Amino acid sequence: MSITRKKYQPFREMAIKTGVVKEVLEKRETLTVVLLEVDGKLSEAISYDFFTGELKPGDRVKVNTSAIDLNLGTGGKHYIIANLDSLEDKKILKPGHIIKLRYTPMQFKTNCLEEVYPQVINKYDKLDNLPVVVLELHSMVLPVAVAIKRRYPHCSLVYIMTDGGSLPLALSKQIFFLQEGKYLNYTISAGHAFGGDLEAVNVYTALLGAKYILQADAVIIAMGPGNVGTATRFGFTGIEQGENINKVNALGGKAITCLRLSFADSRSRHHVISHHSITSLKKIAVTPACIALPLLKESEEKMLLEQLQKNGLPGIHNAKWHNVAATMLELQQLPFKVQSMGRTPQDDPVFFASAVAAGEEVGSELVSK
Repeated sequence: MSITRKKYQPFREMAIKTGVVKEVLEKRETLTVVLLEVDGKLSEAISYDFFTGELKPGDRVKVNTSAIDLNLGTGGKHYIIANLDSLEDKKILKPGHIIKLRYTPMQFKTNCLEEVYPQVINKYDKLDNLPVVVLELHSMVLPVAVAIKRRYPHCSLVYIMTDGGSLPLALSKQIFFLQEGKYLNYTISAGHAFGGDLEAVNVYTALLGAKYILQADAVIIAMGPGNVGTATRFGFTGIEQGENINKVNALGGKAITCLRLSFADSRSRHHVISHHSITSLKKIAVTPACIALPLLKESEEKMLLEQLQKNGLPGIHNAKWHNVAATMLELQQLPFKVQSMGRTPQDDPVFFASAVAAGEEVGSELVSK
């Protein structure tokens, strides 16, 4: 019996064009932002120097224009594939054999922590109650890190970036800011994410590496910038929040998380407690976490408690409330534009307060040790 598969066609497509670099706008570590002329129009484009080499005005480049052509918010820039004016042969010269971006034209070799420190990864399988903040969105990382460091400035804080969003860590302006500002000590990129101080094959070894190689006092896990949502119950990349809670508990860590809260989001499915948080914490996280909650105005707290009870979350996880006023004030004074989905702490204070509460929980625990 023959099987016909042509009924379903995903229409996988990519827009590739030729452009000319007009100006270098920004350089930070392994990432360059340029002003690019494509089809007679000027647009910003991102180049990962590791792939393309150094760019200069006048260079002709091949560029992926899919996001701009589709008018997307997430990833809404051109991405340079190759510099046509400086294509050079390259060789593998250093040790390591783990491939990331496997079986794609951009696959590359790295020396993951598992092969550099095999004795550590083979020796340990417990985190000994290490506090690990598990987040849904990348924009939550900064408020969590600032809250932790405000309470316990000398702690060693490690960020593990998963491959649920952006794969290159260099894309994140907030991680660059956090490391420059001493809010974040080290980074690990797990799975196909890349660009951290250490590379890891998966989240489990990244967690062990954070504790036993980088000597972390606390860890934050979240995907990189950008996430996928489909307005369906399970169709969003942030569902990994529940999965990562299970991973932390499987290794004997202390899983701390926060809700995606908003009174400013006009979409009903994301109003007060987002359906993403409800699905991740009710259906996916089969082991308990500490849900850190911010003290709110009486009317807002009432709505929050009603949704918590309605979805049975207090019966699955433990809730702890925190006063977040001091850290919220610090966020507003940072020399960095703190925002999520275009909204600032002034626009959507409860969203950021929720993330801050998770950092306060970790900070208070470290201070009490």
